[in-house]
Amino acid sequence: MQWRVPLFEPDFGPIEMEAVMQPLRDQWITMGETTARLEAKFAERCGVKHAIAINNCTAALHLAMIGAGVGPGDEVIVPTLTFVATANAVRYVGAEPVFCDSAGPHNLNIDVEQITERITPRTKAVIVVHYAGFPVNMPRVLEIARTHGLVVVEDCAHALFSTLQGRACGSWGVLGCFSFFGNKNITCGEGGMLTTNDDDLAARMKNMRSHGMTTVTLDRFKGRAFSYDVIAHGYNYRMEDLRSAVALAQLGRLDGFLAERQRVRDRYQELLAGSPVTVPDFDWERIRAPQDRMGHHIMPVLLPSGVDRAKITDRLKEAGVQSSFHYPPVHRFTAFAGCSLGRGSLARTEALAARELTLPMFPTLTNEQVGLVCGALLEAVERATA
Repeated sequence: MQWRVPLFEPDFGPIEMEAVMQPLRDQWITMGETTARLEAKFAERCGVKHAIAINNCTAALHLAMIGAGVGPGDEVIVPTLTFVATANAVRYVGAEPVFCDSAGPHNLNIDVEQITERITPRTKAVIVVHYAGFPVNMPRVLEIARTHGLVVVEDCAHALFSTLQGRACGSWGVLGCFSFFGNKNITCGEGGMLTTNDDDLAARMKNMRSHGMTTVTLDRFKGRAFSYDVIAHGYNYRMEDLRSAVALAQLGRLDGFLAERQRVRDRYQELLAGSPVTVPDFDWERIRAPQDRMGHHIMPVLLPSGVDRAKITDRLKEAGVQSSFHYPPVHRFTAFAGCSLGRGSLARTEALAARELTLPMFPTLTNEQVGLVCGALLEAVERATA
């Protein structure tokens, strides 16, 4: 189908096309110097000591669980309103996810105060997800983590680069995990990044992303090493220079992307103000500092209670507008049946997730297209509530 307004659309141009040619000219397309440049630029932008390029965010989350010392018999607190990869990564290391509710209709992030209710002697870590790019209240999360001896991991797949009180998402926890998937704020198709300020942990993560080997192929090609040892059970989570080149070019354009995403959200808020459709604000004004900025990723709204979402999406489709929803609560999936039983209700998230609708959001979305989306949405809601 040819959408009049797609849900997302990457912005590639001459800069990316030229960038991706350079590794081909250099005759080196595996993990090499281009990837190293991306890591350096990313670390600088995030305000951390180390950024480690990974082949996707799920792999970054897996390594983060290993780095956090999570293993069989442990529990990790995660929000249930997230992409399933957040919880899958916990399972990868033999631990169990314990799901937490969303804060409420104006804040779809994890209910920070509920974290303490989910802690048991088996709890090893907590993963926070900065949903839609809005930062979780990290000062409060860190306070809880210090009190209970928990490792904090940030899932920043939506939050490149949102800042809170002058610090970028991904610089608050022990480890931060980022995604460069096709719909993200910068993209190279797949790919991701792992961030940390811990020197030993960074060295370990770099080793584990490449089979646990002590040297990488580029070192041997450049004559810096001849052989290698394998010192840990590692994985093939490397990111190659072709994708790194595209991500590096996109990173250079990020400020413009973020400014345009802010424009798009502002236009949505203007057109939906006073309507039956709720635009969550995530308590943003309460926790932000004047210098903070948002890396808006998706445009979530809440339909009025009782409205049939399928009818709304069908009407939007008729108007040529693509929509989606983020996400089915993870605890409702068959694979996670039984998780968090007896740990408290998740009914708040279930109710909110049934009302959530994701509208188109990308930097080249025009104000006219936003008007088309809102017009079709409000017409559909009016029909549904008549």
